[in-house]
Amino acid sequence: METKQVKCKNCEKPYKEGFQFCPHCGQKTNDELTLSVLFYNTISNYFSFDARFLKSFIPLMIKPGYLAKKFIEGKRLMYLHPAQMYLFISVVFFFLFSFSIAEWEKEAVRFNEKIAKAPLQIDMPDEAKAELDSVKNMEVLKNLKNNKAILGLKDEDLKKADSIIQTDTDDINMSWDFNKKKIDSLIAVGAEENVIYKEMGMSDDASYFERRMYRGVLNLAKGTGAGNMLRRAFDAVPITMFILLPLFALILKIFYFRKGRYSYHLVFTFYLFSFLFMLFAILMAINRFVIEIPGWILTLIVLSTFFYFYFGLLRFYERNWFTTLLKGTVISTIFSIFVVITTVSLVLFGFMNA
Repeated sequence: METKQVKCKNCEKPYKEGFQFCPHCGQKTNDELTLSVLFYNTISNYFSFDARFLKSFIPLMIKPGYLAKKFIEGKRLMYLHPAQMYLFISVVFFFLFSFSIAEWEKEAVRFNEKIAKAPLQIDMPDEAKAELDSVKNMEVLKNLKNNKAILGLKDEDLKKADSIIQTDTDDINMSWDFNKKKIDSLIAVGAEENVIYKEMGMSDDASYFERRMYRGVLNLAKGTGAGNMLRRAFDAVPITMFILLPLFALILKIFYFRKGRYSYHLVFTFYLFSFLFMLFAILMAINRFVIEIPGWILTLIVLSTFFYFYFGLLRFYERNWFTTLLKGTVISTIFSIFVVITTVSLVLFGFMNA
């Protein structure tokens, strides 16, 4: 007797009647739309992710190279996928990091406002600078008070003068290479940027790079550049990390070229960067919401990440300790150079696009 065939509503391939799941695509044959059916995939995927993340968290933090080695050996459902873990942890890290960036941005704006008010710095002997002390400032204020009627000054004007004189400006050591007062006047009257650039000293045949640099300096002179510069640089960090991560895997491939394909080294890199982001995220969370961690402890923790990297290389690549130490040091040095170059590039990018 011939068994009745039915067609799957998902993949449209035939199968024998009576199956609870399609043998081709795995979809449940009973397609009655209930709340459980509607949210089954979402809930199951969420708790599957949650369970695998919890299983992966402890080995990630205390067993360097363990997860990468298990993934290469074929255990790819027990623990969270390396790319998935990296994406999840990086989102948490950048969310917490945004709070620090917001504070730094405010500080940068305040500092930039001080810079914008700084006059042209004039070099003078140390003896002459010593005379410009608090006593001298108080004499200036006293003369202003005694002659306020002649000068037409009000009490409010004297208060402003007092605040300016008493303001601590020792931290500002800004020297402008142009006539700051004239530039301020051009800004006040709404002069075109090209006119201001010329007055600042930009060449007639300025390149795109030179023009952007003068734009950054002008924004600093206006008192708006530092905050925008920091924000622009921060916005470029996630994209930069997606460049640095595969670059790090490429460096590993060069030093361990006999240990498999590029994807082999990329797995190790994903888990390593996940550990670094998770560690820094935990430190930021503690520092912000629990207790402020002393700077020397933070420094020791950051330096200890090299040992995590070293033991991870030992476990994952299975080489002797001396060769691993040598390669780990060279790899860290090369990558640090790229990080410095990237950091400088980000600052320049933020400055030129402030």
